[in-house]
Amino acid sequence: MSRVDVAIPAPDGDCAATLHLPDGSGPWPAVLMYCDAGGVRETFLAMADRMSALGYATLLPNVYYRHGAYRPFDLSTAFSDPSERERLMTMARSVTAQMVAVDAGAFLGFLAERPEVAGPGVGTTGYCMGGRASLLAAAHHPERVAAAASFHGGRLAATDDPDSPFRLADRIRATVYVAAAENDASCPPDQLERLEKALAEAGVRHTIETYPAAHGFAVPDNPTYDAAADERHWSALEQLYASTLRP
Repeated sequence: MSRVDVAIPAPDGDCAATLHLPDGSGPWPAVLMYCDAGGVRETFLAMADRMSALGYATLLPNVYYRHGAYRPFDLSTAFSDPSERERLMTMARSVTAQMVAVDAGAFLGFLAERPEVAGPGVGTTGYCMGGRASLLAAAHHPERVAAAASFHGGRLAATDDPDSPFRLADRIRATVYVAAAENDASCPPDQLERLEKALAEAGVRHTIETYPAAHGFAVPDNPTYDAAADERHWSALEQLYASTLRP
Protein backbone atom coordinates (compact mmCIF):
# COMPACT_ATOMS: atom_id res chain seq x y z
CA MET A 1 0.00 0.00 0.00
CA SER A 2 1.05 3.59 -0.47
CA ARG A 3 -0.14 7.02 0.64
CA VAL A 4 -0.07 10.09 -1.55
CA ASP A 5 -0.47 13.55 -0.01
CA VAL A 6 -2.70 15.67 -2.22
CA ALA A 7 -4.32 19.12 -2.22
CA ILE A 8 -7.83 19.20 -3.68
CA PRO A 9 -9.16 22.50 -5.06
CA ALA A 10 -12.33 23.03 -3.04
CA PRO A 11 -14.87 25.86 -2.73
CA ASP A 12 -13.07 27.59 0.15
CA GLY A 13 -9.45 26.79 -0.63
CA ASP A 14 -7.27 23.75 -1.09
CA CYS A 15 -8.31 20.76 0.99
CA ALA A 16 -5.44 18.59 2.20
CA ALA A 17 -6.10 14.88 1.82
CA THR A 18 -4.36 11.56 1.50
CA LEU A 19 -4.98 9.08 -1.29
CA HIS A 20 -4.35 5.52 -0.12
CA LEU A 21 -3.58 3.05 -2.89
CA PRO A 22 -3.49 -0.76 -2.94
CA ASP A 23 -0.39 -2.68 -3.88
CA GLY A 24 -0.04 -3.69 -7.50
CA SER A 25 -1.24 -1.97 -10.64
CA GLY A 26 -4.62 -0.30 -10.81
CA PRO A 27 -6.89 1.23 -11.56
CA TRP A 28 -9.15 0.42 -8.61
CA PRO A 29 -12.67 1.38 -7.50
CA ALA A 30 -12.68 4.42 -5.25
CA VAL A 31 -13.90 4.99 -1.70
CA LEU A 32 -14.34 8.39 -0.02
CA MET A 33 -13.83 8.08 3.74
CA TYR A 34 -15.22 10.69 6.13
CA CYS A 35 -13.62 10.98 9.56
CA ASP A 36 -15.45 11.52 12.83
CA ALA A 37 -15.61 14.82 14.73
CA GLY A 38 -12.05 14.31 15.94
CA GLY A 39 -10.74 14.99 12.45
CA VAL A 40 -8.06 13.27 10.42
CA ARG A 41 -5.39 11.68 12.62
CA GLU A 42 -3.25 8.55 12.71
CA THR A 43 -6.19 6.28 13.49
CA PHE A 44 -7.98 7.35 10.33
CA LEU A 45 -4.86 7.11 8.22
CA ALA A 46 -4.58 3.49 9.37
CA MET A 47 -8.26 2.90 8.61
CA ALA A 48 -7.81 4.29 5.10
CA ASP A 49 -4.78 2.02 4.68
CA ARG A 50 -6.92 -0.95 5.63
CA MET A 51 -9.58 0.07 3.14
CA SER A 52 -7.00 0.35 0.38
CA ALA A 53 -5.69 -3.11 1.28
CA LEU A 54 -9.14 -4.43 0.37
CA GLY A 55 -8.54 -3.16 -3.17
CA TYR A 56 -9.93 0.38 -3.16
CA ALA A 57 -8.30 3.70 -3.92
CA THR A 58 -9.30 5.49 -0.73
CA LEU A 59 -9.49 9.26 -0.31
CA LEU A 60 -9.32 10.68 3.22
CA PRO A 61 -9.95 14.45 3.17
CA ASN A 62 -9.42 16.96 5.95
CA VAL A 63 -13.01 18.11 6.38
CA TYR A 64 -11.79 20.94 8.63
CA TYR A 65 -9.63 22.50 5.92
CA ARG A 66 -11.41 25.86 6.32
CA HIS A 67 -9.88 26.18 9.79
CA GLY A 68 -6.30 26.03 8.52
CA ALA A 69 -3.75 24.41 10.83
CA TYR A 70 -5.25 23.24 14.11
CA ARG A 71 -4.10 21.24 17.10
CA PRO A 72 -5.08 17.58 16.63
CA PHE A 73 -7.63 16.15 19.03
CA ASP A 74 -6.84 13.39 21.49
CA LEU A 75 -10.03 11.34 21.70
CA SER A 76 -9.03 9.91 25.07
CA THR A 77 -9.54 13.36 26.63
CA ALA A 78 -11.45 15.40 24.04
CA PHE A 79 -14.82 14.86 25.68
CA SER A 80 -13.72 14.88 29.33
CA ASP A 81 -11.79 18.15 29.06
CA PRO A 82 -14.39 20.98 28.90
CA SER A 83 -12.26 23.31 26.78
CA GLU A 84 -11.33 20.56 24.33
CA ARG A 85 -14.92 19.38 24.11
CA GLU A 86 -16.04 22.92 23.27
CA ARG A 87 -13.29 23.27 20.66
CA LEU A 88 -14.24 19.95 19.07
CA MET A 89 -17.97 20.68 19.04
CA THR A 90 -17.41 24.16 17.62
CA MET A 91 -15.39 22.76 14.75
CA ALA A 92 -17.86 19.95 14.12
CA ARG A 93 -20.81 22.37 14.03
CA SER A 94 -18.93 24.60 11.59
CA VAL A 95 -19.20 21.97 8.82
CA THR A 96 -22.66 22.62 7.41
CA ALA A 97 -24.68 20.33 5.17
CA GLN A 98 -24.12 22.74 2.28
CA MET A 99 -20.37 22.56 2.84
CA VAL A 100 -20.52 18.77 2.86
CA ALA A 101 -22.42 18.79 -0.44
CA VAL A 102 -20.09 21.15 -2.31
CA ASP A 103 -16.94 19.61 -0.85
CA ALA A 104 -18.15 16.15 -1.89
CA GLY A 105 -18.43 17.46 -5.44
CA ALA A 106 -14.79 18.56 -5.30
CA PHE A 107 -13.66 15.23 -3.84
CA LEU A 108 -15.58 13.22 -6.43
CA GLY A 109 -14.24 15.43 -9.22
CA PHE A 110 -10.71 14.83 -7.98
CA LEU A 111 -11.23 11.07 -7.97
CA ALA A 112 -12.69 11.14 -11.48
CA GLU A 113 -9.46 12.64 -12.80
CA ARG A 114 -7.06 10.25 -11.09
CA PRO A 115 -5.57 7.51 -13.28
CA GLU A 116 -5.55 5.16 -10.25
CA VAL A 117 -9.36 5.21 -10.09
CA ALA A 118 -11.58 2.88 -12.11
CA GLY A 119 -15.18 3.53 -13.03
CA PRO A 120 -17.56 6.36 -12.20
CA GLY A 121 -19.20 4.71 -9.16
CA VAL A 122 -17.68 5.65 -5.79
CA GLY A 123 -18.33 4.27 -2.33
CA THR A 124 -18.60 6.51 0.71
CA THR A 125 -18.22 5.63 4.36
CA GLY A 126 -18.24 7.81 7.45
CA TYR A 127 -18.10 7.73 11.24
CA CYS A 128 -19.97 9.89 13.76
CA MET A 129 -20.55 13.18 11.90
CA GLY A 130 -18.89 11.50 8.92
CA GLY A 131 -21.75 9.00 8.77
CA ARG A 132 -24.13 11.87 8.15
CA ALA A 133 -21.71 13.30 5.57
CA SER A 134 -21.57 9.95 3.77
CA LEU A 135 -25.35 9.93 3.29
CA LEU A 136 -25.46 13.62 2.35
CA ALA A 137 -22.82 13.00 -0.32
CA ALA A 138 -24.95 10.18 -1.73
CA ALA A 139 -28.04 12.40 -1.81
CA HIS A 140 -26.34 15.38 -3.45
CA HIS A 141 -24.30 13.35 -5.94
CA PRO A 142 -26.50 10.39 -6.87
CA GLU A 143 -24.85 10.03 -10.28
CA ARG A 144 -21.51 9.24 -8.64
CA VAL A 145 -22.11 7.59 -5.27
CA ALA A 146 -22.99 3.92 -5.77
CA ALA A 147 -22.74 2.80 -2.14
CA ALA A 148 -22.96 4.80 1.09
CA ALA A 149 -22.27 3.59 4.62
CA SER A 150 -22.71 5.25 8.01
CA PHE A 151 -21.26 3.94 11.27
CA HIS A 152 -22.53 5.38 14.55
CA GLY A 153 -23.62 8.38 12.52
CA GLY A 154 -25.53 11.15 14.26
CA ARG A 155 -28.69 13.10 13.39
CA LEU A 156 -29.51 10.92 10.39
CA ALA A 157 -33.25 11.55 10.79
CA ALA A 158 -33.64 14.46 13.19
CA THR A 159 -36.97 16.25 12.78
CA ASP A 160 -35.53 19.55 14.03
CA ASP A 161 -32.86 19.52 11.32
CA PRO A 162 -33.92 20.76 7.86
CA ASP A 163 -30.79 19.19 6.36
CA SER A 164 -31.10 15.76 7.97
CA PRO A 165 -30.33 13.00 5.43
CA PHE A 166 -33.73 11.30 5.75
CA ARG A 167 -35.31 14.32 4.07
CA LEU A 168 -33.21 13.62 0.96
CA ALA A 169 -33.93 9.91 0.67
CA ASP A 170 -35.71 10.34 -2.66
CA ARG A 171 -32.47 11.66 -4.20
CA ILE A 172 -30.32 8.68 -3.20
CA ARG A 173 -29.49 6.05 -5.84
CA ALA A 174 -26.77 4.34 -3.83
CA THR A 175 -27.11 1.15 -1.85
CA VAL A 176 -27.12 2.28 1.79
CA TYR A 177 -25.79 0.54 4.89
CA VAL A 178 -26.32 2.10 8.31
CA ALA A 179 -24.92 0.65 11.53
CA ALA A 180 -26.06 2.45 14.65
CA ALA A 181 -24.85 2.13 18.21
CA GLU A 182 -26.96 1.10 21.16
CA ASN A 183 -28.17 3.86 23.50
CA ASP A 184 -26.80 6.56 21.21
CA ALA A 185 -28.39 9.94 21.92
CA SER A 186 -27.19 11.26 18.55
CA CYS A 187 -29.28 8.66 16.69
CA PRO A 188 -31.93 7.02 18.91
CA PRO A 189 -34.37 4.31 17.72
CA ASP A 190 -37.01 6.80 16.58
CA GLN A 191 -34.53 8.31 14.13
CA LEU A 192 -33.65 4.89 12.78
CA GLU A 193 -37.34 4.13 12.29
CA ARG A 194 -37.81 7.45 10.48
CA LEU A 195 -34.78 6.79 8.27
CA GLU A 196 -35.99 3.26 7.50
CA LYS A 197 -39.39 4.61 6.45
CA ALA A 198 -37.91 7.33 4.26
CA LEU A 199 -35.50 4.99 2.48
CA ALA A 200 -38.16 2.33 1.95
CA GLU A 201 -40.66 4.81 0.55
CA ALA A 202 -37.98 6.16 -1.81
CA GLY A 203 -37.16 2.66 -3.04
CA VAL A 204 -33.55 2.83 -1.83
CA ARG A 205 -31.82 -0.51 -1.30
CA HIS A 206 -30.71 -0.38 2.28
CA THR A 207 -29.79 -2.19 5.48
CA ILE A 208 -30.09 -0.64 8.93
CA GLU A 209 -28.64 -2.46 11.92
CA THR A 210 -27.93 -1.66 15.55
CA TYR A 211 -24.67 -3.03 16.89
CA PRO A 212 -24.44 -4.05 20.59
CA ALA A 213 -21.79 -1.39 21.18
CA ALA A 214 -21.41 2.27 22.09
CA HIS A 215 -21.07 5.32 19.88
CA GLY A 216 -17.55 5.32 18.44
CA PHE A 217 -17.30 1.53 18.24
CA ALA A 218 -15.44 1.42 14.90
CA VAL A 219 -12.70 4.00 15.57
CA PRO A 220 -9.73 2.44 17.40
CA ASP A 221 -8.55 5.52 19.31
CA ASN A 222 -12.02 6.19 20.71
CA PRO A 223 -12.48 5.25 24.40
CA THR A 224 -15.66 3.38 23.42
CA TYR A 225 -13.96 1.33 20.70
CA ASP A 226 -15.27 -2.23 20.43
CA ALA A 227 -13.04 -4.70 18.58
CA ALA A 228 -15.84 -7.14 17.73
CA ALA A 229 -18.08 -4.38 16.40
CA ASP A 230 -15.14 -2.98 14.43
CA GLU A 231 -14.53 -6.30 12.68
CA ARG A 232 -18.25 -6.58 11.96
CA HIS A 233 -18.12 -3.10 10.40
CA TRP A 234 -15.23 -4.10 8.12
CA SER A 235 -17.08 -7.22 7.04
CA ALA A 236 -20.16 -5.13 6.22
CA LEU A 237 -18.08 -2.71 4.15
CA GLU A 238 -16.42 -5.53 2.23
CA GLN A 239 -19.82 -6.98 1.32
CA LEU A 240 -21.32 -3.61 0.45
CA TYR A 241 -18.54 -2.54 -1.88
CA ALA A 242 -18.03 -5.95 -3.45
CA SER A 243 -21.68 -5.94 -4.50
CA THR A 244 -21.76 -2.36 -5.78
CA LEU A 245 -18.32 -1.23 -6.92
CA ARG A 246 -16.87 -4.39 -8.41
CA PRO A 247 -17.67 -5.41 -12.01
